[in-house]
Amino acid sequence: MLSRLEISQSDFDELTAFIKEKYGLDLARKKSIVESRLSNYVLDCGFNSFSEYLSAVYSDETGRETANLINRLTTNHTYFMRETDHFQHFMEKFLPYAEKNVLDHDMRIWSAGCSFGNEPYNLAMCMDDYFGFDRRFWDLKILATDISLNALRSAKNGIYTSMSIKNIPEDWRKKYFHPYSNTKDLWQVSDTIRQNVEFRYHNLMDDFTFKKKFDLIVCRNVMIYFDDDTKAEICRKFYDAMEDGGYFYIGHAESVPKYMPFVKVAPAIYRKLGGDKK
Repeated sequence: MLSRLEISQSDFDELTAFIKEKYGLDLARKKSIVESRLSNYVLDCGFNSFSEYLSAVYSDETGRETANLINRLTTNHTYFMRETDHFQHFMEKFLPYAEKNVLDHDMRIWSAGCSFGNEPYNLAMCMDDYFGFDRRFWDLKILATDISLNALRSAKNGIYTSMSIKNIPEDWRKKYFHPYSNTKDLWQVSDTIRQNVEFRYHNLMDDFTFKKKFDLIVCRNVMIYFDDDTKAEICRKFYDAMEDGGYFYIGHAESVPKYMPFVKVAPAIYRKLGGDKK
């Protein structure tokens, strides 16, 4: 009995081309990861081979099985206060800049590739702490998007383990979390914070059709899954979707193409040319 179902090279090539075209993800050198994450699921669904399963994926007009496939292939490893430098910059540089320059008090922030919601909730906590009583004069709702429907469903619930919130300052844990269902290890984000994050499905390969431009776009540890051409295409769309002077946060293991008109202001932090630079 095989410990893991194997995918043929032809099926793997077809699958990687399908995922690349539809979602922009580059899986060309990740055959073992594809096998390890899908083999048990394929067998549990009653298929005898990857060929049978992939035929069902390609012929499913509802898109449900494609969504299941993406849910299993995308990595959603995240936790609160991940890459702390960004949150420090957010509190000390971005929010003072936005407070001065967003004259209509409609601050536009997009967490692209939000996974299980840690990042946008974390940003919402920072804003609540920064504005305090004055937050009532601002529209501080954060847009949080992902291609994983499972991650989005979990994110909307806002329930996390003690381990995932261990880096949150103690006073924030008391203020922004409460025990979930009388359990010791599960905590839920407070309603005050949850109502300030709007979770939505969005594929970065699709057109960006937002009505207003963003003051900050956060896309961290997402572009590592794209090849250079796809990364350049998405960075260009991010740039066009930003206000002049707006900020762009990426993962510390990532970089934007050198010919992109972003200005690097700190490790993994960029700005769009134009606007007030103070």
